[in-house]
Amino acid sequence: MSDNPTHPTSPTHSAHPEEAASPGRRAPTVTVIVPVHNTRRYLDRSLGSVFAQTLDPDRIEVIAVDDGSTDGSGAWLDAAAATHPRLTVVHQPPSGGAGKPRNVGLDRATGDYVFFLDSDDHLGPEALARLTRMAEEHDSDVVYGRIVGAEGRGAPVDLRTTNPRVSLFDSPVYWSLAAYKLFRRSFVERHRLRFVEGRLLAEDLPFGIAALLRADTVSVLADYDCYYLHGRDDDSNASRQDMDWPAYLAYIDTVLADVAAGVPPGPDRDTLMVRHFHGEILMPFAAPYLARDEAGRRAMREAARPLVDRYLTDRVLAALPPGLRLRAHCLRAGLDAELTAVVRADTGRTPGPPHLQDGRAYAAYPHFRDPDHPLPDALYDLTSRIGVRQRLTDLQWVGGVLHLHGSATLRAVGADRVEVVLHRSGAHVGVPATYGPDGAWHAAVDPATAVHGAPMADGIWGLKIAVTAHGTDATDATDAAAPEVPDAGGAVDTPPSATVRREAWLVPEGGAAATDTAPRVVSHGPAGPTVAALFLSSPHGHLHLDLDHDGARRPLGADLRGAVACARTGRATVAAGVTLPGCPADAGLQFVLRDATRCVALRTTVERAAGDRYRARARLRSGPPGTWRVALRLTAGGLRRELPVQSADGTGPLTLRVP
Repeated sequence: MSDNPTHPTSPTHSAHPEEAASPGRRAPTVTVIVPVHNTRRYLDRSLGSVFAQTLDPDRIEVIAVDDGSTDGSGAWLDAAAATHPRLTVVHQPPSGGAGKPRNVGLDRATGDYVFFLDSDDHLGPEALARLTRMAEEHDSDVVYGRIVGAEGRGAPVDLRTTNPRVSLFDSPVYWSLAAYKLFRRSFVERHRLRFVEGRLLAEDLPFGIAALLRADTVSVLADYDCYYLHGRDDDSNASRQDMDWPAYLAYIDTVLADVAAGVPPGPDRDTLMVRHFHGEILMPFAAPYLARDEAGRRAMREAARPLVDRYLTDRVLAALPPGLRLRAHCLRAGLDAELTAVVRADTGRTPGPPHLQDGRAYAAYPHFRDPDHPLPDALYDLTSRIGVRQRLTDLQWVGGVLHLHGSATLRAVGADRVEVVLHRSGAHVGVPATYGPDGAWHAAVDPATAVHGAPMADGIWGLKIAVTAHGTDATDATDAAAPEVPDAGGAVDTPPSATVRREAWLVPEGGAAATDTAPRVVSHGPAGPTVAALFLSSPHGHLHLDLDHDGARRPLGADLRGAVACARTGRATVAAGVTLPGCPADAGLQFVLRDATRCVALRTTVERAAGDRYRARARLRSGPPGTWRVALRLTAGGLRRELPVQSADGTGPLTLRVP
């Protein structure tokens, strides 16, 4: 370990020469580069998460670059390097941002891959093993790991689906351009990717953009929490600092010029620009804008207008939420007073409830339909952005009725009515739900009476939640309270006053583990019982109900196991146990023996126990010789099924041999 630097203008480092000089030592798989500046209080957590990785320590190289810390971070790193032979520490004067420390780390890296870890964040224990495995298996240039917000800081993007190859134009990866991801080092060096130095904010934008535009393969690992993004307890994250916003916007102008040079005008470029209007162009027009005097605000507007003029197409404008849509329009049109009013409406409070008129929803920002401030309605329109926020918290069968419990509302507009809608082959059946002021709902789906008192048809039904909001601007309060009226086919007509209505698939919390998917016998009206089963579609886990009278899709008795005992006298005893949820008390259960051409029914004794559990027993004193397959026949009204009995060990069908 070296001493502290003696020349303040020259970097020094502490390493382990005997380790680095060993010619037979295996090159590391991944180099973790950690820029450090006055983050002593977080280093145990951050570097500790690297030292605790499940990946073989000999496959990990760590380069920590102390960027002029004055809080003891450098001494901590030197002490850590004394006990961790794969840690190299570099000391350098403060450079004004994370860009130069990362570049210094890149220049020294020897791993096949590099990963950038901020010194106030930390990794999940299996992160590097999983990320490098993904890169090796799919020849990835860039691998995104799932990012998790911690200590009140949100994640920049919610990565939900693992995918070995994604496009930046139809996936969320472009919404996270920060450095904390895995890069193939040969790819980085081939394209000479480096970070902008001396910038406190957005220094990683050019690096991240160039990497995504030039990568052959970008992969996403979303089934493991790889990176934990923390907020500092002293509120000193770079993204939260005040700065020279006109200079920042001028810098963003140069960054987006490179984007425009690499992606021609059209839908693809617009897709990327939507992210930049969210993240960089319009971001300063919030509290920092209001904190300035009129001269400062004018400077910010003048710096932003060239960006708006060049990149705000109609497609980009339509893709923005109303608050940003209004900001962009006001900047382009020179509506300075209106811009200030919109920013002020978003600062320190949430805009009021939307206006619901003529089947559309409009955000409650200032000057809506104000004749003195003619702003188009389209700027306020959030109809297409309203979705259902819902949870299905419980579902259970009580008798033959499916009871569903959950919560639901419509984003931004609330809700007035909820129903469960069952879809099948173009038809649908609405089942009203009770709905409380706290957003909780309950619905009871009875397959025997769901269609105007008549049974539902056999087949597979998808279950959705439909949420309706009328709002304070509904023109007819009497009509707004009217119930929905199903048509003759079970479809539900929405009254004209139902201003906003949305549907969403029901997905049980906990997935399949929380869903009773065992087929069961349920009442089905005059035709008698049928078999009903819940299941989740793949891969999205949407809830479905299968009504299967013929029994081809959802067989009963999956746990039907039995045994045959033969006495010396030649008599045989057949016994079996089975769970039959919902089986009527007057149903008949009888053993039958079958061979290729014959069927023999046995006199059977049945005992019913708790939990829909049945034990059946029969004795065979004599019978036709041969080898017989054993089944249990269920008869309940018009429902008749023969359930094959499996051997007690589950290795195959139960058979009885009669000499």
